Amino acid sequence: MSKENIREEVLELMKQKDKIEAEIRELTGILTNNGVGMNDPLVDNEGFPINSIDTYQVRHARHRIICLQNDHKNLMKQIENGLHGYYSATPMVGMPQGTPMEIERSEIVIHKTPFAKITLVSPGSPAEYAGFNVGDEVVEFGSVNSTNFKNITDIANIVQHSQGTQLNVKLKRGSAFHTMHFIPRRWAGKGLLGCNIVGL
Repeated sequence: MSKENIREEVLELMKQKDKIEAEIRELTGILTNNGVGMNDPLVDNEGFPINSIDTYQVRHARHRIICLQNDHKNLMKQIENGLHGYYSATPMVGMPQGTPMEIERSEIVIHKTPFAKITLVSPGSPAEYAGFNVGDEVVEFGSVNSTNFKNITDIANIVQHSQGTQLNVKLKRGSAFHTMHFIPRRWAGKGLLGCNIVGL
């Protein structure tokens, strides 16, 4: 496959990724509106449906989110493989700035603007395990980035609905960018994250 074909394929995969992430955000909003996450019970202690919850809507949203998360994981692998094939097919040594390669790279690697900052990381937490440091600036947190970030609740929702699922978190540390693999999970402390994040 030619370099140009690989590029077109990767860009198409990224469009699919954006579409999936948008649908996951929409479905997550349904769960939030019903006051539940992915694992909260839909019945009371006596086994009766909770009146404030649209059980059918929530069950459908949960099932769809799980399917989409699996599709997203597969797409990310395909994109990673495509990028690897694309860059390995292009000679990098001695390439002057402003060449088509540089322009194409910027089309694919989009987000570099931080939208939040980590102000505290608790010892023994999932955040510490993932390699988060105090002072790191958040560029991407799962599907959240500077172009769609509204407030910290966006991150809280993604963490809540991704328990046990790996999220890619892109951090800016000094002038360098690092992608961490973070898995929201229960630990000895409060919540599933174990760090404090504030918007910039």
